[in-house]
Amino acid sequence: MEVQLYVYDLSQGLARAFSQQFLGTQIDAVYHTSVVFGDAEYFFGAGIQTSYPGATHHGQPMEIIPLGKTEIPMEIVLEYLESLKAVYSAESYDLFLHNCNNFSHDFAMFLVGQGIPKHITSLPERVLNTPF
Repeated sequence: MEVQLYVYDLSQGLARAFSQQFLGTQIDAVYHTSVVFGDAEYFFGAGIQTSYPGATHHGQPMEIIPLGKTEIPMEIVLEYLESLKAVYSAESYDLFLHNCNNFSHDFAMFLVGQGIPKHITSLPERVLNTPF
């Protein structure tokens, strides 16, 4: 089954336009990611959530990145997601340290053996290291 990463820009272009001015470094987007396979989009916010692909409140993705294929049976995938509920609970969400991109990275590693792009996972650290 094909596995894709849906990438959204929560700033809707504002980060690209104003980040240099406000943060002292260029940031292209405020990334939200989700993992899509089968007929579902999996993401983390108020806990682990699912939706039909492209039908979340985030609108349409700015980019869709193919991550590979998985042969893991859906029963095992659902067990894995269940095991993550304690780690990715609504109370554990932190914009910089424990967010949707961490979930997408972990889920992608499980499904296809590779994480999501570094420019996405490293964004919080880049922002926290700015002088502002």
